[in-house]
Amino acid sequence: MGQIAKGAIPSPNIWNSPRIYELENRAVDPDGRADAAMSAIRPWRDAVVLDIGCGTGFHLPVYARTAARVIGVEPHGDLAALAARRCAGLGNVTVRTATAQDLPLPDASIDVAVARWAYFFGPGCEPGLRELNRVMRRGGAAYVIDLDATRGAFGRWFSATVPTYSARVVEDFWARQGWERQPLDLRMVFERRADLEAVLRIEFTREVAERAIAEAPGLEIAYPNVLRWKLF
Repeated sequence: MGQIAKGAIPSPNIWNSPRIYELENRAVDPDGRADAAMSAIRPWRDAVVLDIGCGTGFHLPVYARTAARVIGVEPHGDLAALAARRCAGLGNVTVRTATAQDLPLPDASIDVAVARWAYFFGPGCEPGLRELNRVMRRGGAAYVIDLDATRGAFGRWFSATVPTYSARVVEDFWARQGWERQPLDLRMVFERRADLEAVLRIEFTREVAERAIAEAPGLEIAYPNVLRWKLF
């Protein structure tokens, strides 16, 4: 295993199964609803964009199409190396091995920050929020996209896998921090049934995954999320 940034919080899915997580990234949100929702609030055209917890860099090329500069931050060195390799031909993308709570960036240097399913899950992420406040420019926007555990079968499977998770505590936390929220009705669409089943097996415990596989026929799964944002 490559370098792990100090203070990194291990990811239960992409750290252990990056190839399968790539299938998940490809399947999630084929309609582009998450990007459209963020762009409607504060677009990233000609902006300096920060992707926090970028993993293997799946979203970096998308930002790079219109952003002035894109910075991916990932605490797992092997994943960061894959992200850098993915973006090797893009002159406006940089990838750094670092954590959300210790960003290797100057003060007031970021216009748009995005974290998808990474680090900002509620109580305990205050150090990362302090870093966001430090690096964001006036007029910028930060976005956090996460699963909505209160809705749908996916939320039920997640709650069964992580029974200590309290959606109410998380919502109260973000409300106290002054962030806005918007429901996102996303979906996952797979090319092969085997890919869908593999993704469910890295997301949930064995028992819950087998139940989810039985309850999710076909190639599509509803994936209720929530978009949180703050303007700076």
